[in-house]
Amino acid sequence: MDMKKRIHLELRNRTACDVRELVLDNCRSNEGKIEGLTAEFVNLEFLSLINVGLLSVSNLPKLGKLKKLELSDNRISGGLDALAEKLPSLTHLNLSGNKLKDISTLEPLKKLDHLKSLDLFNCEVTNLNDYRESVFRLLPQLAYLDGYDLDDREASDSDGEADGVDDDDDEDEEDEFDEDDDDDEDEVEGEEDDEEGSGEDEEEEIGRDGEVDDDDDDDDDDDEGELYSGIKVPSVHKESRASFLNESAVRTNQLNE
Repeated sequence: MDMKKRIHLELRNRTACDVRELVLDNCRSNEGKIEGLTAEFVNLEFLSLINVGLLSVSNLPKLGKLKKLELSDNRISGGLDALAEKLPSLTHLNLSGNKLKDISTLEPLKKLDHLKSLDLFNCEVTNLNDYRESVFRLLPQLAYLDGYDLDDREASDSDGEADGVDDDDDEDEEDEFDEDDDDDEDEVEGEEDDEEGSGEDEEEEIGRDGEVDDDDDDDDDDDEGELYSGIKVPSVHKESRASFLNESAVRTNQLNE
């Protein structure tokens, strides 16, 4: 598939200004040059052109926001001036597996003030004596060459200041979530205490009601000792009370006779 058609497919109904990453690996370049890529990709930050048969990057459009460029496994032997002129924000450049032979071919990269990482694996230039020292001397802005710094310490996975900022933001968000959880727990505990207090109040009310009921029962018992035709009726069970009343009525009739 040629590069123009590949770019058209990668857009997927998006406009060029919406694209931040573009991967065109293994497609065919026309006469070893970049084609189909225009300055309309104003927000492009990552571009990969691995193994596309590039001989030159001279017709690369100006991409002001591009930070990472993958150009490994091509046939580039020089002409890196275009990178310095058109990619002012570039931080990572991979030229592994190209035809770069001399340190002097890297000199245009001095203009890339933000260049932090450069990869030249499998390029002939790596076979030169004092290769690493020479490159770091030529490009003092570099932090890593072929994945290692000047003291041969390997680059970390979290290489970049942006990662640290994101981590701090995540920690702040986690702290906020923890505080919210603590507040929720306190609210739940408060509600449980209120419920327990309400339960105790209800028990006390029930107890008071029970006492009132007992008093009412006593009053009822006292009332049962009522007068019937001048005779005090004692507090007894219903059956005994009825019998007593009948006997009292008979005696009353006898007295009247």
